[in-house]
Amino acid sequence: MPRLLRSVARTAAIAGTATAVSNGVSRRQAGRWAHQDELAAPAAQPAPVAAAPPAAPVTSGDSMDSKIDQIKQLGDLKTQGLLTDAEFQEQKSHILNS
Repeated sequence: MPRLLRSVARTAAIAGTATAVSNGVSRRQAGRWAHQDELAAPAAQPAPVAAAPPAAPVTSGDSMDSKIDQIKQLGDLKTQGLLTDAEFQEQKSHILNS
């Protein structure tokens, strides 16, 4: 009986170690693939054909909150690659100066 327990314990230790190593390798590999996908994603997206439409004009009655929301929307467009840095800055200054 002690021999059987020793054998079961050894098998459990080996299986546990193998599982831990396998999980670590899988996580590390998934991280590498995600990093490669991030690097390849901008190159895979086609350039926008036409310039993005300008942001809606801000009237004098708009609060600072609505200006912030519009700038956030511009940021989302820039993140999606629909606006260049220059277009983003131009639209942002237009919103803030109106």
